[in-house]
Amino acid sequence: MTEAAELPPAPEQAREVFGDRFEDAVRYAELLAEAGVQRGLIGPREVPRLWERHLLNCAVLSEVVPEGVMVCDVGSGAGLPGIPLALVREDLKITLLEPLLRRTNFLTEVVELLGLDHVTVVRGRAEEVMGKLPPVHVVTARAVAPLDRLATWGIPLLRPYGEMLALKGDTAEEELKSAATALSKLGAVETSIVQVGEGVVDPMSTVVRVEVGESPGGVRFAAKRAKAARTGRARRRR
Repeated sequence: MTEAAELPPAPEQAREVFGDRFEDAVRYAELLAEAGVQRGLIGPREVPRLWERHLLNCAVLSEVVPEGVMVCDVGSGAGLPGIPLALVREDLKITLLEPLLRRTNFLTEVVELLGLDHVTVVRGRAEEVMGKLPPVHVVTARAVAPLDRLATWGIPLLRPYGEMLALKGDTAEEELKSAATALSKLGAVETSIVQVGEGVVDPMSTVVRVEVGESPGGVRFAAKRAKAARTGRARRRR
């Protein structure tokens, strides 16, 4: 097994971004560098660039997340971008959604250790939890899947007029073009590419923003959503 490189000291930008939660951000970085590598959640070669490429790259997503909303981080993995976002935005209610047990175990440990009372860990796939979790204002994701496939998982979890924010790299524009038809069928009404993190990360983080109208998921998911709502009401009456 390849040994992980040593975690570098936190850059000055991290103190500015994480503020009062800086020490918690350091602890999270240490957990990723140690347990995260040991459990196969991140590769050992990522350790030297944990701050710039992972924690700060994800934390700056907060620039485009509205205040006081509910967020679902789809395919949260080791907690990216959900945990850095939670550290800088205690006004948000965040659900970390992840299907694999070893990852949800890690996420639960991190949330408890860092005292992130506004964060909930849920084990499951997006298509399984629709109707079981309340619709959210914002869905976030990073390195989960190509945009067209990601949209079929994330958009149905949104409330009307919500938005999906996907951290992407150089392929953002190409993915957005190729996913245009699929996004339209899923109820998207506006799309854009936003750069965030000026002065914090270089290059800046690229975010694909997909805004939906009154029917997140489109016609395809309308019946599923209605059925899930009826099932939920029936369970509550028992």
